[in-house]
Amino acid sequence: MPLSLPEASDVFLIRFNMARADVPPNAVGGLLGKPCFSQRYDRPPHETCMQFHQTTLPNGLAVLTEVNPSVQSVAFGFFVRTGSRDETVEVSGVSHFLEHMVFKGTEKNPPEAVNRFFDEVGAQYNAMTGEESTTYYAAVLPEHLPPAFEVFSDILFPSLRDADFDVEKQVILEEIGMYDDLPHFVAYDHVMRSYFGPHPLGKPILGTRGSVELLTAEQMRAYHQTHYLAGNITLVVTGRTSHEEVLQLAEKFCARWPAGCPERVTQPVVPQPGLTWIPKANSQLTHLMQLAPAPSASDPRRHAAELLTVIAGDDGNSRLYWELVDPGHAESCDVSYNELDGAGTYMTYLGSDPDLAEENLARIGKVYAELAANGVTEEELEQAKNKVASRIVIRSERPMGRLTTLGANWLARQEYRSVADDLADLKALTTADLANLMREFPLHQTTIVGVGPRDE
Repeated sequence: MPLSLPEASDVFLIRFNMARADVPPNAVGGLLGKPCFSQRYDRPPHETCMQFHQTTLPNGLAVLTEVNPSVQSVAFGFFVRTGSRDETVEVSGVSHFLEHMVFKGTEKNPPEAVNRFFDEVGAQYNAMTGEESTTYYAAVLPEHLPPAFEVFSDILFPSLRDADFDVEKQVILEEIGMYDDLPHFVAYDHVMRSYFGPHPLGKPILGTRGSVELLTAEQMRAYHQTHYLAGNITLVVTGRTSHEEVLQLAEKFCARWPAGCPERVTQPVVPQPGLTWIPKANSQLTHLMQLAPAPSASDPRRHAAELLTVIAGDDGNSRLYWELVDPGHAESCDVSYNELDGAGTYMTYLGSDPDLAEENLARIGKVYAELAANGVTEEELEQAKNKVASRIVIRSERPMGRLTTLGANWLARQEYRSVADDLADLKALTTADLANLMREFPLHQTTIVGVGPRDE
């Protein structure tokens, strides 16, 4: 099959493969299935413009900027180190509920004014809640950064009015009902509960219908007062701005935020093996999720874990893809790596015809057994490095892509990593590294949850 002209990502694939001693520096190989060689590659051209700065305000707010004058937009985000794992059973779901309430605004910025303002300046803005953090973010043109920052920094401490709380509670309950109708979300919630058991990471992000119904506005106010403290929030700004401008904005609008930082207890995880079946008669597929231990967010082997899951079960050109999806045995099958504070997991997902589910589980087991016995090949490793490197670089070309990366790194490890840092760690990994990883963290998974039409 003839090759088309290389796109930008193809050019990166060529450059990422470092020159070898046995190949002339200007020799270029094929793009499909063979190593490619060219001039030595150090870092994406746009990264040479990036400058990182970090300042901590007296109240404990960490202010991080990655200034990049080569782009035409700026992104900012408030990363709050609180999520479902930080909740008690009595207030399960409050972090996600509170995320909604932030956009109900304040007396100064009521909800209709907030929506109208962000629409008028053309901002891309939203928020998200997970097991470990709640993030509020926006991307704007540089001239709109000061007013957008002022609005977001204000609503991060919302009025939390009783009337707004009562209305939004119904929205949350409807959202829970919506996700209850989606089998793969049901499988995710139950596999997390099954695997982590009583550990805080087993709590559902949305909470339960019962916990949300019983939650009070006063409980939410108390949670906000103890978790939305300056020392528990990281401000990250990336793109076309300056650290001086961001620092002035932070000092003007965030310096009066209450100081403090709640402690998070990271107790050991004891995986709970087992098989749980949840009947769902109206589902056309059987949805299976499996969990197994993997390196935590602070473990340097997390880079090897990511590469391993790309080789084993990326959504294309992986072992699970060729074994199950391409032959038509399954609608979808993949494995991903999730790094968490004090823990980590491999998560395998299978969407399959109910009658083929048992056979497909055996096929997954076969793929994992072969990887454990024989390891990965050099060609697989090279292809996975190219794929991950392309994702890192392409994501870094947008301020929003760098925003999420910087925020996640700081919350997990209190560290800044440049694109070049990530590429260097990726390039250094070997097949022996992945073999050593699998000896301690095999992909074989024993905590399984199934959702589908069969009742067995």
